[in-house]
Amino acid sequence: MLRPFHLAVPVDNLEEARIFYRDVLLLKEGRSSDHWVDFDFFGHQFVIHYKESNHNNTHTNEVDGKAVPVPHFGVVLEWDAFHAFAKAISPKVTFVIEPYIRFEGQVGEQATMFFYDPCGNALEFKSFKDDSQLFAT
Repeated sequence: MLRPFHLAVPVDNLEEARIFYRDVLLLKEGRSSDHWVDFDFFGHQFVIHYKESNHNNTHTNEVDGKAVPVPHFGVVLEWDAFHAFAKAISPKVTFVIEPYIRFEGQVGEQATMFFYDPCGNALEFKSFKDDSQLFAT
């Protein structure tokens, strides 16, 4: 049985990040303090922690002809859930990489999209029509 992961990321504006994850991405909020907030991230434990900004430069790597932000995090959604989620958030986020099919017709074909939270954390959501392609070589 696959177990939930736990991920904590820094944010330089706790309230702005809280609103983004709760009201834009529609994640259920859990416990919180004046320095951190837990969210249900598609069944996983995701925590935003306040940290002063250090203005790090963003790094990217080219994947399928697109500049993919590194580091990034996200979740692999079911095919229909990915497309419904993309449609729901499209008016509310500015995509770094618009939803599209990556590696179309190749091993590992997937739907993917990238955007940043208000504090500069890059997120990727993806989906496979065939989940066996997740780790295909």
